[in-house]
Amino acid sequence: MAKKAAKKQQKSIEETLWDSANKLRGSIEPSEYKHVVLGLIFLKFISDKFEDRKEELVAEGQEAYTDMVEFYTMKNVFYLPEESRWSYIKKHAKQPDIAVKIDTALHTIEKNNKALRGALPDNYFSRIGLDASKMAALVDTINNIQTTKDNEQDVVGRVYEYFLSKFALKEGKGKGEFYTPKCIVNLIAEMIEPFKGKIYDPCCGSGGMFVQSMRFVESHQGNQKNISIYGQEATPTTYKLAKMNLAIRGISANLGEVHADSFSKDQHPDLKADYIMANPPFNQKDWRAKDELTDDARWSGYDVPPASNANYGWILHMISKLSENGIAGFILANGALSGSGEEYRIRRKMIENDLVEAIITLPRDMFYTTDISVTLWIINKNKSEHPLALNGLSKDYRSRKGEILFMDLRRRGSEFEKKYIELTSEDIQEIAGNYHNWQQKEWKKTYKDIPEFCYSASLEEIKEKDFSLIPSKYIPFVDQDSGIDFDTEMQRIQSNFSQILSEERDSQQELIEAFKGLGYAVKN
Repeated sequence: MAKKAAKKQQKSIEETLWDSANKLRGSIEPSEYKHVVLGLIFLKFISDKFEDRKEELVAEGQEAYTDMVEFYTMKNVFYLPEESRWSYIKKHAKQPDIAVKIDTALHTIEKNNKALRGALPDNYFSRIGLDASKMAALVDTINNIQTTKDNEQDVVGRVYEYFLSKFALKEGKGKGEFYTPKCIVNLIAEMIEPFKGKIYDPCCGSGGMFVQSMRFVESHQGNQKNISIYGQEATPTTYKLAKMNLAIRGISANLGEVHADSFSKDQHPDLKADYIMANPPFNQKDWRAKDELTDDARWSGYDVPPASNANYGWILHMISKLSENGIAGFILANGALSGSGEEYRIRRKMIENDLVEAIITLPRDMFYTTDISVTLWIINKNKSEHPLALNGLSKDYRSRKGEILFMDLRRRGSEFEKKYIELTSEDIQEIAGNYHNWQQKEWKKTYKDIPEFCYSASLEEIKEKDFSLIPSKYIPFVDQDSGIDFDTEMQRIQSNFSQILSEERDSQQELIEAFKGLGYAVKN
C-alpha cells in the first residue's frame, strides 16, 4: 500500500506576511519593513470595518445614509471616501503609481478623521521608492487577511504584535526601542492591576503597555470605559505606530498633539495618573544640557538628576505624575539600584519617603536590543492602602508600610528564538501571586521569604546596607547540594575575620606597651 504523503503544515497569517516582508529585502532597509507592512495592514483593516458597517446599513434599509460620515462614527468606524478604500487600492495595485495612490488614501483618511491626526505615514510610500511589482505582491498577500472575520481572535492586533516583536528581533542592538517584550508588559499589568482610572506611559513606544492594560481589564471582567489613557513618544515614526496600533483596537488615547520628549516638552503637565507603566530608554546619556531643567518642579524635594544618566530623571518624572494613591511599574537598568552622588541621595530620599514597594530582578536576555540585566520597580504613593481597596474592588489588600519586597527572577523563564528568555504565563502568575500575597492584611499567613526568590526587608535593614536596592543583598542564596546559606555563612566569616583582626591589634598593642615599659622607644 502506498504511503500517504505527510500533510503539509499550513503557514499562519503572521508567517505568510513575514515571508512577504522579507521579499522587500534589497529594495528597502529592514528597519523600514514595519512602516510599509503595518501601514498597509492598517489600511486594509479600517477599510474592512467600513465595508462591514456599510453592509449593515443596507441590511437595515438605510442605504440612503451609506455616504453620511455620522452613521459610521456613531459605531466607532472611520468613514472612507472611495479613493481610500482597500478595494480601490487592490484594483490599482499593478499600476506604476500605486505608491502615490496609497499615500493619497492614507492622507485622505487622516484628514477626514480627527482621531488619526498625526498617526499615518506622510507621503511615505512615494519616498521609499519601492519597486511597483513588489508593492503589488504585498498588496495581494495582505488582501487575503480577513481582518474582521473573528472579533474574538483580534487578527489584526495579533499580526501587529507579531510584526512589532519580529522587527525588534531583526533590528538588533541599539534599535527596536518601539517594542517591550509582551511577557514583561503582562507581568507589570498583573502586578499593579490597572482596573480603574488614568494610565500613563511617558515613553510609550508603539503602545504595548496600553494594549496589555486593556487586555488585563477584559480578562478580569472589568470595564474598559473606566480607563483613560495618556502617553507620549519622542520618535516620530514610533509615535505614528502607537496611534495606529491603538486605533486598530478601538482604544482611545491622548498621546499629545505631536511626538515630543517628555522631559523638554511635557504634553500632560497637569496629569495625575492612577497607574504608570513604562520602559524608559536604559541609561540614557545627555538627556538634558548641564544647566537645563535644574529648577524643574518635577524634582521638587529631591536633588536634580544627573545630566549624564536619565534613569533618576525618569523615576522622578513618574513620581511627579502619580496621583495621591497612584502606583507605577517600570523597567530600568540595574545600575539605578546602587548609583552614587545625586542618584544615591535621590534613592535614599525615596526610600525614606516610603515610596518604593518592590524591586524585582528580571532574567537576562529578555530584551531584543540589549543583553544587560534589568529591574522592575514598583513605586506606590500610598503604601497604607492598596488602589484596589481604595476603589472598592478588594478588602484584603493592604500595602506594607515600612517594607520593600525584593524578588530575584534570574532562575525563572524559558528559552525562545534560541537566544532569548521569556516568562511563561505560569511564571507570571507565580510572581504576581507572591507579590499580592505579600500585600495581604494577613500577610504572615499568605507570604514567606524564600531563599533565591524573595525577601521582605524593613527600612531599617535597607538603611544598614546604605540604601542599596540590589535584591541579592537581601535575598539569601542557598547551595542546593550542601544546604548552606551562603549569605549567612559569609556574614559569619566576615564577623570572625573582624574579630581575629581586632584580637591581633590588641596583642600587638600589648607587646608595644611591654617594650615601652623596658625603656625602648617604639613607634605605634
